[in-house]
Amino acid sequence: MTELHESAGTGPGDAHFTVFTDREGAAAVARSVARPGTRILQHASGRPWLVGQWHDQEIVTAHAGHTALAVIGCCSIDAVELESQAGRLRDLAELDALARSLPGSFHLVAALDGRLRVQGTASGLRLVFHALVDGIQVAATRADVLAAALGTDPDEEQLAIRLLWPVPHPLAEAPMWRGITAVSPQDALIVSPDGRTVRHSRWWTPPEPVRTLADGAPLVREALAAAVDARTRQGGVVSCDLSGGLDSTSICFLADRSPARVVASTWPGRDPADTDLYWAEQAARSLPALDHVVWDADTSPLVYTGLLGIDDLLDEPTIGVMDRSRVLHHLPGLAERGSRLHLTGIGGDHVAWCSEAYYHRLLRTRPLFALRQLRGFRALWQWSLGGTVRALADSRPYGKWLADSSCRLRYPLPATVSTSLGWGMPPRLFDWVTPDAERMAQRALREAAMTAVPLHPDRGLHTDLEQILSCTRIIRQWDRMAARAGVPMASPFLDDRVIEACLAIRPSERVTPWQYKPLLTAAMSGIVPDACLRRTNKAAASMDASNGLREHRADLLALWTDSRLEQLGLVDGAALRRLAQRPATPELRDAILYSTIAAEVWLRGLHRTTEPKAPASS
Repeated sequence: MTELHESAGTGPGDAHFTVFTDREGAAAVARSVARPGTRILQHASGRPWLVGQWHDQEIVTAHAGHTALAVIGCCSIDAVELESQAGRLRDLAELDALARSLPGSFHLVAALDGRLRVQGTASGLRLVFHALVDGIQVAATRADVLAAALGTDPDEEQLAIRLLWPVPHPLAEAPMWRGITAVSPQDALIVSPDGRTVRHSRWWTPPEPVRTLADGAPLVREALAAAVDARTRQGGVVSCDLSGGLDSTSICFLADRSPARVVASTWPGRDPADTDLYWAEQAARSLPALDHVVWDADTSPLVYTGLLGIDDLLDEPTIGVMDRSRVLHHLPGLAERGSRLHLTGIGGDHVAWCSEAYYHRLLRTRPLFALRQLRGFRALWQWSLGGTVRALADSRPYGKWLADSSCRLRYPLPATVSTSLGWGMPPRLFDWVTPDAERMAQRALREAAMTAVPLHPDRGLHTDLEQILSCTRIIRQWDRMAARAGVPMASPFLDDRVIEACLAIRPSERVTPWQYKPLLTAAMSGIVPDACLRRTNKAAASMDASNGLREHRADLLALWTDSRLEQLGLVDGAALRRLAQRPATPELRDAILYSTIAAEVWLRGLHRTTEPKAPASS
């Protein structure tokens, strides 16, 4: 077994825990996973129910007879209302409606007549895993905790899969260790009273996109306002990103209407053509009570900063390590200004906009309308006519697309139009990935393709959902890092209620070549000044990325010296070292190194943050 190091400790905003049935065998396993500082909630019998780490402001519990409920995370429900829910509960399936009604981002855990139900968020920001430990099914919010209980090492095949760029559904859900099962974000985990059998129960499905923009925009505004209110109603000081983009500006204006005092944080880009600061100052002028902090662009970390020193305890590789230093850099300064929570606009791109892939279906159901829109998209994104026609004619089902992808892992990156109008970006491997790793990734893709179903039959909604899940896998780890740094982060756009309100809008009105983010513009009308809503672009920070690649090439070279991935036979370390010495290589502009760096940094962090320990006895 491995023991988690001190970074397993929690700050506010980083609640994590395991869940146990009311059985003596489960109690023995619970004792084996307890760590210094562990908190325990008990069943009525006195046996452990929840074992982990959380702060009092992150948890609400209720008991009524043989029923117990716990909401862990950010949610506006209070103990009185939760106790009322517990008293009325007769079947665990009744919790579907409760989970779909509450604002915020949280885990919901229930015990009823010996059975357990554990669920996270449909967004994927809060996940659930389970494993059979000493004959008992144990649920947890982090896969690494279960891996420590099992005493198992990472699975090499999973590491090979994580070298894919990108990792497609459903492979991205799989934990990094054998013997651990991930629960789909759309499912709840149900554990039987004997603690030995489990099933997954669907609790969430995306709404049908049938609302007009006029009907749906007020509901988006209401959901986003409720999400911000859930974080700000306690007052105090909160900080907000104010990049000047529509997403962060919307969050900032909503927070300013709350009881909290708002510190707005603007980080200008280094590119002279970057207009973020102009737009941020436009917004700040309309918020006289705002404490607006503008950081020095030249002192902010670049992409790739600090890769060699990362020791966060993560339960999977994440490309978020590339921007870790940038994400955390300003948090100490915001803490000095009193911030108890930092709100971001992350997720707005994923929910207020949507995939052009909807037009694959719209061409067949509303051909004249779709053709007019597609002409606009071709001009906007410079799609070739031939590529557009081929992409629209491609009607392969998802499983066939996935199987075909397994044979093309070494092909050049596909044209943008084929990924925009298809099932998404097909996975690729690059020159430094070994044939052994390629074979493992191919095998996994082919096996998955035999049974894989898309997240939704409409490739547009499938792509939207996959992009949301990909985003939250990164934000989930950034949230851990930020909590450890002392100022937890929150991303209201990624709350389930906000996602639902956005996905319910007709895609033909949500994504258009003629207007930038029409849904968010309509939803925020009357809250954000019209002058701010007129922005029609966003900064790309490409200079920060290219400069980072050049300035940190020595770190990248060191990363591939004594490479863990090379020792496992998954990458050609010499090829990576040569590449690190040539940071101006044109191909590197496409972020093709990200997945490999993520896997290497994760492996190094895993070795750095664990130490041997004797196996636990039951």
